[in-house]
Amino acid sequence: MLKIGVLGAGHLGRIHLNCIREINNYDLVGFYDINDEIRHNVESQMEIKGYDSIEELIEAVDVVDIVTPTISHFHYASMALNNAKHVFIEKPLVTSPTEARQLVEIAEKCNTKVQVGHVERFNPAFLAAAPFVSNPMFIEAHRLSPFNPRGTDVPVILDLMIHDIDIVLATVKSPLKSVSASGVAVISDQPDIANARLEFQNGCVANLTASRISMKKMRKTRFFQKDAYIAVDFLEKKCEIIRMDEIDEMPEDPMAMVFDPGNGNSLKRVYVEHPQIPSVNAIKMELESFYQAIINNSTPSVTINDGCNALDVAYQILEKI
Repeated sequence: MLKIGVLGAGHLGRIHLNCIREINNYDLVGFYDINDEIRHNVESQMEIKGYDSIEELIEAVDVVDIVTPTISHFHYASMALNNAKHVFIEKPLVTSPTEARQLVEIAEKCNTKVQVGHVERFNPAFLAAAPFVSNPMFIEAHRLSPFNPRGTDVPVILDLMIHDIDIVLATVKSPLKSVSASGVAVISDQPDIANARLEFQNGCVANLTASRISMKKMRKTRFFQKDAYIAVDFLEKKCEIIRMDEIDEMPEDPMAMVFDPGNGNSLKRVYVEHPQIPSVNAIKMELESFYQAIINNSTPSVTINDGCNALDVAYQILEKI
């Protein structure tokens, strides 16, 4: 059993605390929050020990779960790593690519495990769709939300779009060739709506749109590849697969969808599938996977380099804007 402590007890921090309590392999030692009122409230309401200092918490645990504002990530993660603690850190990894590269060096020097909280990798809909995504050549993602002051300490690219950047980088097995983007600051002082086009060396193009000034929520991504279309609804936890196979003759099934591509080759049959969506808690699952990586000395599901790469692309987008 690994002793774990949580840094940050805000909205997301409380979710992490609840999830960790449900994981038998972790011993939840306690938490720390810089706000005394929040610390006392969470301590009394959730009956979890609140530590008076970060140093005290880090000393008491094997694993540090960082769920604080991004601006503090580098400082807290560095402290934990330099004390030989494994670190789970929420996205975005840190505030800049420079900090990210420095943190990678610290983690390598300290020989500790780091996992980044790109939670959409564990979204049930994406888990169901992932086996069908093989070589996407066009990806379109929309991640829209109504305005919420929480998260506006960073541009929408680092707040929302970075989820889709990570998914794209995880599914496109080719180096990034070019980036173009546009965005506008509407309510906050930083871009609140943005669109980015990522072009890869293998010809794949990803078109990403993120907004935190929309009337309703949307979390949809579509993958197009040879003979297949995969639609993932991260919000509604749904996925649809439309794929085609070549056939030599018309099937007996009168309901079969068959068409002639008109190139003199075989007919194509269209299959529509709705894979079973696993019943999982994504945050709980990512924290469980980190435990397994530590115990088995294996590579975390979302590595510090994954977080660094996503942040690097996010900053390329910001530079274009």
